[in-house]
Parts: sequence; C-alpha cells; structure tokens
Amino acid sequence: MTIPPPAYHTLPLAAGTFAYLDEGDGEPVVLIHGFASNAAVNWLQTGWIDTLAKAGRRAVAMDNRGHGRSARFYAVADYALAQMAGDVAGLLDRLGIETADVVGYSMGARIAAELALDAPARVRSLTLAGIGVGLITGTEEAELIAEALEAESVGAGTDPRGRTFREFAERTKSDRAALAACMRALRVGRPAADLARLAMPVLLAVGSEDRIAGPPEPLARHLPHAAQVILPGRDHMKAVGDALFKRTLLEFLGGRP
Repeated sequence: MTIPPPAYHTLPLAAGTFAYLDEGDGEPVVLIHGFASNAAVNWLQTGWIDTLAKAGRRAVAMDNRGHGRSARFYAVADYALAQMAGDVAGLLDRLGIETADVVGYSMGARIAAELALDAPARVRSLTLAGIGVGLITGTEEAELIAEALEAESVGAGTDPRGRTFREFAERTKSDRAALAACMRALRVGRPAADLARLAMPVLLAVGSEDRIAGPPEPLARHLPHAAQVILPGRDHMKAVGDALFKRTLLEFLGGRP
C-alpha cells in the first residue's frame, strides 16, 4: 500500500494565510526553509520530516512569507527578518508550542537566529545550516540576485550566483517578484555582539563545497555554545538532505539539555 505524502495545512496569521506541514509526535522540531524553496522541497522531499518522525519527534515546517503557498508581499520592508521570525512565532502560538528545537537552512538560518534573539525562551536549541559568516555580514550579492530574479530570462544576467537562484526559483515555480523583494531585505546582517547573546546549544552545518555559505568557523567564534559539522562533498543545494547532517542533528538533539 502506498502511503500518501503529508498534507499541507493552512492557518491565518496576522500577516495573511500561511501553509505548513505538521507530522509526527513528541518534542517539536521547527524547520525553516531557505530562499526560493518551500517546506516541501527543503524538508519533505529530502527526507527530513520522515527522519524526525521516525526518531520520535514532531516536525513542523512552514512556507515562509513570499514562498510556496504562503502569503506574498512585494515591498522590501515586508521581509524584515523580525517579521519573518514573527511569522514562525505566530505559528507556534497557534499550534500551542511553547518551546522547540529550531532548525534553519540558509535564509531559514537567518530567520531561526532572529527568532532565537527575539524570543530565546522559545528556542531550546538552534541549528544554523547552509550559512557562515554571512549571517553577520549580510548577503553581499543581494542586488545582483534580485536583478537576476527580475530579468526577462534565465540567461539575461551574468552573475553566477544570481543565475543559480534564478534557476532554482524556476524549478520551484516561485513568485520571482516576491523573491526579489525578499532578497533585497537579506542584504542586512546581524552584529556579532548580538549573536554572542545566544545562550542555547547551537549546531552549525555547512557543505565542504558550499561557496554560498562559506566556512562556519568565523561564525562559530561569535557563538558561546556552538558545535559544527562539515558535510563532505556537498554544495549549497545538496547539503540540506545530507545523511551525515541528519545523523549529527539527531545526536545533537539527543545530547542537548
């Protein structure tokens, strides 16, 4: 018998209607996807939700604003990280989840860090994957990526990183105008002194070939309780579903207070 995939749920929050997946029982793990992706692509198709459910965890994954099936906006101001983290907090409120282990990938790591800084009591542990010192410096190529998203065709731009995200947005059938506004908001980083306030256990996970995230060591130096794992042979697009990442996270969750 074929088991159907988990179904999306929808929930009205203050900013609009948001779509999310909610599978498994046990202690909740909140999964926050990356730029131009969505909960299904980042966490369902890579086996994460199944892995967590089989490990006795509850996996909750929302489509971020401007992505997937959730509310879309077209002004840069609507994608401030505080607002995107507020969406996650609002979902937790509606689901009755007081505290959770929070896992973010790439842009999702920025949102996860923002949530941990804004509401530390809600974040039992924090996993920042697919990101390095860019969490502090911001996205230097944000404008080039936004322009690639707005271009008439995939080949219109010459910036290789912009082309990578444009091609990914095409594959995920994303709203490119909404993504361009979101990307322009991501040019702003978080001061290192802010990250030093993160008192919860933190896991950093980055692919060895990830030229977008860069090495995690410069970021780890500013985090008081950080462990890190390098995923051999993985680039930015492939690291998210890596088996070593899954094993390491489960070990991390099992060992945290």
